[in-house]
Amino acid sequence: MKKTILTLIFGILALTFCNAQQIEMKKVFGGYKYFQNGTQMQMKDLVKIMESNKQAYDFIKKAQSNNTMAFFFGCAGGYLVGRPIGTAMGGGEPNWTLAGIGAGLIAISIPFSSGANKNTKQAMELYNSSLNSTSLYEFKPEYKFLANANGIGLSMNF
Repeated sequence: MKKTILTLIFGILALTFCNAQQIEMKKVFGGYKYFQNGTQMQMKDLVKIMESNKQAYDFIKKAQSNNTMAFFFGCAGGYLVGRPIGTAMGGGEPNWTLAGIGAGLIAISIPFSSGANKNTKQAMELYNSSLNSTSLYEFKPEYKFLANANGIGLSMNF
């Protein structure tokens, strides 16, 4: 019985010092990287983590679709710009119209990328603030040792 009570007490004490890991966003050349507990995360990992928070999940899903569109337009535009440049470097006759269309596609990808970054930042702020407000770290019980006619004990008040 004493072992069970001590295990329960130590378990509660351990939970009071636990805190969920926040997600950090670091700006790097060409975009942002996301980290949780020192581990780099991809967009799909962020979506999985934020499923528990409805508001953050909505923002991260918008960010994911914006990110997909930015990737699609950016890759297509890069190809259409790079092909005429490669043809010109190889000594052929480049089609500069393709390069112009590619530059337009790259320009279209910029607002999608910006929207993805904005929505990801909002999702992370919502998610991290929900961790702080619901964390067990705020649970601060008061412990007292008691001795009375019934014996010796530990009291926890919260």
